[in-house]
Amino acid sequence: MDSSADGWSNAFRGIPVFPAGLTTSRIQLRVQAINYASRGWPAFPGTYPDGEKWIGGDSEGLAPVRQDWQELIGSTLDEVASWWSEKPYGVLVATGTAVNAIEVGPDLGHQAAKVLRKLDTPVPIVATPDRRWYFLTAEEAQLRPELAEISGVRVHGAGSWIPMPPTAFPQGTVHWRVKPEVCDWQLPSPAFVQEVLCAGLSVDSKSYEVAELAVAGS
Repeated sequence: MDSSADGWSNAFRGIPVFPAGLTTSRIQLRVQAINYASRGWPAFPGTYPDGEKWIGGDSEGLAPVRQDWQELIGSTLDEVASWWSEKPYGVLVATGTAVNAIEVGPDLGHQAAKVLRKLDTPVPIVATPDRRWYFLTAEEAQLRPELAEISGVRVHGAGSWIPMPPTAFPQGTVHWRVKPEVCDWQLPSPAFVQEVLCAGLSVDSKSYEVAELAVAGS
């Protein structure tokens, strides 16, 4: 794990939100799609914005370009590269494979990030311009009751997908809150992430609670 000053200490710094055209190009999207696929994260194309319109599908928002997107899981790197040869498609990753995620709102996301700082244990976190946070996990798991009852908290596992940086939205780009390089591309267990999220439900997380989490996450 990279615990250097330029690594973990800066990991939670977001990026400025600029118009999509200033931060995202087809080449950037293609490079990152290949990067994800090379690590076993099944990348495939999503729709992309043109002003307030979404291009590449029938959806009014971000969505897979192909309805049979699950058939694309397991594609070769050459095939992945070809999908971004002409258009700046969004980069989506299929979950339920080598990567899964727990999606939360910004308030819980920020609080959970505070807990992770106290633990000095970074985990990859994706954030979107529409204020959704995705905590990446190694496996899929059912939500704990205290999380399941919160509106907007959901698990992305088999049959689902998540947006990945640097996918464009009309108001900005998807970005890393914590880059996977900081964690050597190692994903945490869903149990650990859910413990962190539950601790984040309390703004005043107690030191002993954090200490217990540190043991659980070790």
